[in-house]
Amino acid sequence: MDRSSRARLTDKLLPNFGGDTLFDAIARAVCRAGCLPRKELYEAWEVARRVRRRFRGGRVVDLACGHGLLAQILLLLDASSLEALAVDLRIPKSATTLAASLAEAWPRLEGRVRLLETDLRELPLHRDDLIVSAHACGGLTDLVLARAVEAGARVAVLPCCHDLKEGDLGGLEGWMEGTLAMDAARVSRLRGQGYRVFTQTIPGEITPKNRLLLAEPGAGGAAHLPQACPPVG
Repeated sequence: MDRSSRARLTDKLLPNFGGDTLFDAIARAVCRAGCLPRKELYEAWEVARRVRRRFRGGRVVDLACGHGLLAQILLLLDASSLEALAVDLRIPKSATTLAASLAEAWPRLEGRVRLLETDLRELPLHRDDLIVSAHACGGLTDLVLARAVEAGARVAVLPCCHDLKEGDLGGLEGWMEGTLAMDAARVSRLRGQGYRVFTQTIPGEITPKNRLLLAEPGAGGAAHLPQACPPVG
């Protein structure tokens, strides 16, 4: 199968996911929901399993979440995260269909995932959160990173749609391609704010925008970060 396809996963594709793995089970639930592009399933899975190798526990906060699949996979991969918040300015109506299909396969998800439509700037966050975002377009990635630093929280982003005219390239564009310069500048800013940064990639056959940036407050940097905001009530 073409893992980069934007075609929707439907019941007709269930035979392609007949295995006993967690991924196959998630894919079957997504197929039954019938609302998600194939590419988004593979992106969310590849990001989630890399994030969980590095970060465990905490409330999952998926910013610019789209259908919110990333948040729900992160809960499935680590039972010590008790809840997830999937947040976007506009959430597709079919996101509830997807959540229902996943909860039918995993009843323990019921009531643990909240879909919230709000401005990402106004969402209260706190230090114990695990903040994630897969393909928040352009400057939204920088907003996600800024909100994570503001709360002193762990963060993982898969940037896309780099705005080379308005974005900060850190003066590196003379040495490297523009989108790479922008992501390198993001790493530099996070390190300057006291974060430990880890860089990885997901398979390029899924998306060419495949650079994954993970970061956590460092032992010496966390102290000067702002105090966390209270969680959503």
